[in-house]
Amino acid sequence: MVKIFSKDNNDKKLKPDKDDKGFIKKLWHGLSKTRSGFTGRLDRLFLGKKKINQELLEELEEILFTSDIGVAACRELLESIMEKIARKELNNPEQLKNLLKEQILLFLKTPPVEHYYPKKGEPLVIMVIGVNGVGKTTTIGKAARLFKEGGKKVMLVAADTFRAAAVEQLVIWGQRVGADVVKQGTGADSSAVVFDAISAALSRKNDVVLIDTAGRLHTKTNLMEELAKIKRVAGSKLQGAPHEVWLVLDATTGQNAISQAELFNKVIGVTDIILTKLDGTAKGGIVIGISQQLGIPVKFIGIGEKIEDLHPFDAEEFVEAIFY
Repeated sequence: MVKIFSKDNNDKKLKPDKDDKGFIKKLWHGLSKTRSGFTGRLDRLFLGKKKINQELLEELEEILFTSDIGVAACRELLESIMEKIARKELNNPEQLKNLLKEQILLFLKTPPVEHYYPKKGEPLVIMVIGVNGVGKTTTIGKAARLFKEGGKKVMLVAADTFRAAAVEQLVIWGQRVGADVVKQGTGADSSAVVFDAISAALSRKNDVVLIDTAGRLHTKTNLMEELAKIKRVAGSKLQGAPHEVWLVLDATTGQNAISQAELFNKVIGVTDIILTKLDGTAKGGIVIGISQQLGIPVKFIGIGEKIEDLHPFDAEEFVEAIFY
């Protein structure tokens, strides 16, 4: 019987203060390039228009297909628009904009992926994957801070044993946030490191284990198999582990992020998406494409380089920020 990891037990402690106006302001500022590149173009298209005609629909189609929200999402949006026009439920550009906003919100409200719930006294094991350069290790450090602030005892695992710099960076994050760090020498078997780390976490009564993995090119089959082996070994030590698999994606890569997500999900099985560098790109619409096409929820977004700039994703806040 698959048990869903209880959001009440953990995720509510990862939420930033909703009264933090500074966060909302930073989110809106961070999405300014995306807003300009997507909804800004929509506003310019609709400005002064009173009716929906063929010319407007053709220009809308071009905006959608060039906005990094993904081909599948674009097609579904256009189909929904044409259906409502045919039923005479859509008559003017203002209604059209509201429909786009509502449909995009539905795309983003992706239900959680089912996964095993750790038993009482067992740690929540999270495997963090993604290609080099997306910010995996930094994301792990920032997430560890959120767990620590929620009162959890956290362990970081340096399973990227091929890069000494990655291990050193994780150690620094562990010291910075006050988390245990398990590591071995460069070139050690990654699966063995994870096996030993879970053993240590059980004995030390850690609440959360965050596993940093190698991030070399996702197109290399043997490297994907290596990640699959880590997952199998973790499960052999603790039933259901890793309970969550977080895929870290760089928002600036646009459509390539969807391709990465498809392949990682096929080989490893992804429960959550972490989208980094959202503040530095006009391609933030990729969040929509990932949610709609893959059905994998976005757990966190990165909107800055500071330790507090990793935030739990909120669909309503995101939509309001890009349609503001």
